[in-house]
Amino acid sequence: MLFCNIDLLDEQFALRRGQYVGVKDGVIAYIGDTAPEEDYGERYDGRHRLLLPGFYNIHSHAPMTLLRGYAENLPLQRWLNEKVFPFEDKLTDEAVYYGTQLAIAEMLACGTVSFTDMYFFLNGMTRAILESGIKCNLSRGLTVFDGSSYEQTAAYADNLRLLGEWQGAGGGRLRGDLCIHGEYTSTPRVVEAVAAQAREHGVRMHIHLSETQAEHEGCKQRHGMTPAAYMRAHGVFDVPTTAAHCVWLEEDDFSILKDCGVTVACCPASNLKLASGYANVPKMLDMGIRVALGTDGAASNNNLNIMQDLYLFGVVYKGYFRDSTLITPAQALHAATRAGALSQGREDSGRIALGYRADLCVIDTDTPQFTPMTDAACNVVYAAQGADIRLTMVDGEVLYQDGAYPTIDIEKCRAEVQRRTDAIRASL
Repeated sequence: MLFCNIDLLDEQFALRRGQYVGVKDGVIAYIGDTAPEEDYGERYDGRHRLLLPGFYNIHSHAPMTLLRGYAENLPLQRWLNEKVFPFEDKLTDEAVYYGTQLAIAEMLACGTVSFTDMYFFLNGMTRAILESGIKCNLSRGLTVFDGSSYEQTAAYADNLRLLGEWQGAGGGRLRGDLCIHGEYTSTPRVVEAVAAQAREHGVRMHIHLSETQAEHEGCKQRHGMTPAAYMRAHGVFDVPTTAAHCVWLEEDDFSILKDCGVTVACCPASNLKLASGYANVPKMLDMGIRVALGTDGAASNNNLNIMQDLYLFGVVYKGYFRDSTLITPAQALHAATRAGALSQGREDSGRIALGYRADLCVIDTDTPQFTPMTDAACNVVYAAQGADIRLTMVDGEVLYQDGAYPTIDIEKCRAEVQRRTDAIRASL
């Protein structure tokens, strides 16, 4: 495809007007202010459009679209134990397949090209991911509350498949990570075993970390150290790790994350809705800790529109820390794009640059909220809506355009999700 006469945000998120961008064999093969001589196939009229690197949602629980609107107005522990866990006990692979499809459709419509997920029922999830064409770093959520060994858990067999037959499927679009749900839902024995497997296979880890004050203080009471220190002590941070939330970090925790190269998955909407608190993102950025964006699941957000979290990321910490200079639009866009790609180990993604993967999205700028376009990056962060996305491309393939999904039967998907959610709720 050749994007013609389109505005774009370059690697520094500066506006470049009237560009031509050629996509070939899944990568960006041409960028220039004149039309190339080479034929790139279909031509896309870029007038009144802005081309961006696609967004990365690096902390989600995609099948929880089935729980949207179900578990509301409760603190985290009651939310989990009274609502979420009983509902999840009724799930099946087919329900998870359709829930994941719906999540992917929602993400694609908001410009997301890749997501990092933690859940279970991987048969259904991998099927939905591979059929859709989106990218995903997938991990199998692991919880254990007794003395079981890692090999005795249901997650062990799933992880063998994730690191074997599913690893690198879809031309590398699907990548398998390993997961510890959290310190408070696991044991040191199992944490160490999973960390050892991650080292052996050279894969990444995905965890929850210091999401709530109760979780954070409970870890200190149980183990005499913070969750960050606990995960480091048990080998989790020996491999590249994405740590979700990180709201209640203490002084030494920031240095641990920095020294171990941990990526923080900041989820501002979920943290606000569940009243978890405010992560000290400005301090993380000042220290050089990589911060990227996640929506969390649709049961705690309640949507997967990464542009909503982009907006909150750009404004919430200004208000909380009473400093309007914090979090520039460029920092926010970096978190939503390049930082997310790096957190997934996708070094050739997250930028509009020659040789990078053609993982792109297009925003309609012919709208009231985008006028005037005094500063395009500011407009994207502070004014644009998820509904302004007109096209989402992954590896050079258009997966969403003007309300159409070439790889997803959206009407069937919506009907199946509604039917299965109604059936589960009726059984509870």
